[in-house]
Amino acid sequence: MNGYQNKVVAWALYDWANSAFAVTVMVGFFPLFLKQYWSTSNDPTVSTFHLGAANSLASLVIVVLAPVLGAIADRSGAKKKYLLVFAGMGIAMTGALSLVASGNWLMAISLYVLAMIGFSGGNVFYDSLLINVAEPNRLDRVSALGFGLGYLGGGLIFGACVMMTLWPDKVGLADASQAVRVSFVIVAAWWSVFSIPLLIFVREPHVENRVSGWSAVGAGFRQIAATFQEIRRLKVVFFFLLGYWFYIDGVGTIARMAVDYALGLGLEQDGLIIALLVTQFIGFPSAIAFGILGERIGAKRGIAIGIAVYAFVTLWSYFMTEIWEFYVLAMVIGLVQGGIQSLSRSLYARIIPADKAGEFFGFYNMLGKFAAVLGPLLMGIVGLLTGSPRLAILVVLALFLVGALFLYMVDEEAGKRRARELEGQPVSQEVHR
Repeated sequence: MNGYQNKVVAWALYDWANSAFAVTVMVGFFPLFLKQYWSTSNDPTVSTFHLGAANSLASLVIVVLAPVLGAIADRSGAKKKYLLVFAGMGIAMTGALSLVASGNWLMAISLYVLAMIGFSGGNVFYDSLLINVAEPNRLDRVSALGFGLGYLGGGLIFGACVMMTLWPDKVGLADASQAVRVSFVIVAAWWSVFSIPLLIFVREPHVENRVSGWSAVGAGFRQIAATFQEIRRLKVVFFFLLGYWFYIDGVGTIARMAVDYALGLGLEQDGLIIALLVTQFIGFPSAIAFGILGERIGAKRGIAIGIAVYAFVTLWSYFMTEIWEFYVLAMVIGLVQGGIQSLSRSLYARIIPADKAGEFFGFYNMLGKFAAVLGPLLMGIVGLLTGSPRLAILVVLALFLVGALFLYMVDEEAGKRRARELEGQPVSQEVHR
């Protein structure tokens, strides 16, 4: 491979690396292990509350930190260094989960929150490096490659860990609980090893007036207010972020509430794991295909297709009565989930100033995490007030419709021209950015 291909693959492999945590720990084993192993002395509803509070707390921390972290990275030219710090924390806390004794839910929750902060904080810097590794006319494809490898890598490691828990004796383990604890160590090792290529092959551009240490922190804080004002003046970016906030809220809410919804339909635990695995492996080629689709029809149209599919799935789930429908909907979501995420990232990268990618992606990640706080809460409130989980689902449909409306208002070409002007580059050079 040439130098360009090396840095693209190295960058995308970080998604392959940290998706092991996202799938195996966040979505898969931690919720089940918390309820069945660490919280055995508690009422099941209490452990559910603990898990929800942990997810919300981690998300809120990132909501506060993400813009600051992005601004600091831009001023210090140290995106990789900060990525390493946060990823290192996430890796260490994930490995430490293997040491938590049965019944010690408080320690498990504490380590999980720190691991989530490490995972999410690292993604602020990982996303902002996209502009540094991808050629202007390959942003869609490179962004999709990252998500595609994330689905594949996450699915492979999760599948291996699932088999280990189903047949622990085959690998010399005492039982399923020991297999889950070993899985936490495996995820930490996987995340560590496949982060190395990014640290070696991805280079950051030179930053003028570079600052470091506490000076970078101070500069980062001072820059936040200025960045927010700049986003407000950049109408295209502002409309995109509003639309993204709503529709990614819907995406995140479906991902977080699917397990509860399936359990409400009587689906067994093993069936949930199978559905999750199917979604992961469908997501790999679909994310890659969406990257190619984005290059041909435009990222905005590709996102609109994804929103339309999600709206259809949400509406179908309102009428769903049979278990087989859950599997069909899971597969359909697998077709568009990675695509809508990857094209959102690449479209945003096109309409922001490249020299301020860190701070702008800080706001981008902040909105994504803030949506993860509000979405499930809105569903819970509607369900509580109406007594109908089906009516609560319609809240998610509304989120997709509002998000689509704001996306419609995004003029991508105008956004790209304005971004080039702010970078001090001639507008005529802006053909493919």
